[in-house]
Amino acid sequence: MNTAILLIGGNLGDRIANLQKAIQYIAAEAGEVIKTSALYQTAPWGSVDQPDYLNQGLEIHTTLDALTLLHTLLGIERRIGRIRQEKWGARVIDIDLIFFNSEIVSLPELKLPHPRMHLRQFVLVPLNEIVPDYLHPVLHKTVRQLQQECPDDLSALKLNTDTQKH
Repeated sequence: MNTAILLIGGNLGDRIANLQKAIQYIAAEAGEVIKTSALYQTAPWGSVDQPDYLNQGLEIHTTLDALTLLHTLLGIERRIGRIRQEKWGARVIDIDLIFFNSEIVSLPELKLPHPRMHLRQFVLVPLNEIVPDYLHPVLHKTVRQLQQECPDDLSALKLNTDTQKH
């Protein structure tokens, strides 16, 4: 059994419903969802002239290998309505594979661990909630340490439970 750490997010349409749909598809097609973080609202990173994102961290157990998992996640994105047009542009859903066990992968279509995850609070804050002691296999630091050292000053605001229901 493999452990994969994912970050899901989006800033178009019904953001909460899209994240819930992504989790349902992931559970049905990719593997068992073991942990989910709270929802976090974050300012856009990169191209800033767009709505705020909702992001959520997931830990899953899967029998798929990393590349098959990636292709499965990309298929889920397409099914929910993701159209890839602009790098860092607005999107209905984004599913990023952050860690896969402790594997280090460098393929044209897949880099593991995610090469910029340690530079982004919107990734580290939700992951720190669910896997604070997960060790980055290249940087040899935990998610907690990476969050404490992260140079990104964009905040990730945890939504309260009442907000998540609406």
